[in-house]
Amino acid sequence: MTDRPRKHSLTLKGHRTSVSLEDPFWEAFRQIATARGLALNELAAEIDAARGLEVGLASAIRLFVLDHYRAEAARLSE
Repeated sequence: MTDRPRKHSLTLKGHRTSVSLEDPFWEAFRQIATARGLALNELAAEIDAARGLEVGLASAIRLFVLDHYRAEAARLSE
């Protein structure tokens, strides 16, 4: 994979933070937020609140995206 992570700023709990993700993850993350009727910062805040302290936010977002599409694939294969 040649896609390098890109930094984007998010606002969580009133504080700006930078998250580095590869473009396909940013795109999927935005699509999920849109499908749920949420702003990107709102979905990021949900993920942030649910993650453990040992997991970085970027990793938590990647895992969230992966879980979302795995669940969708399982639903479609039923």
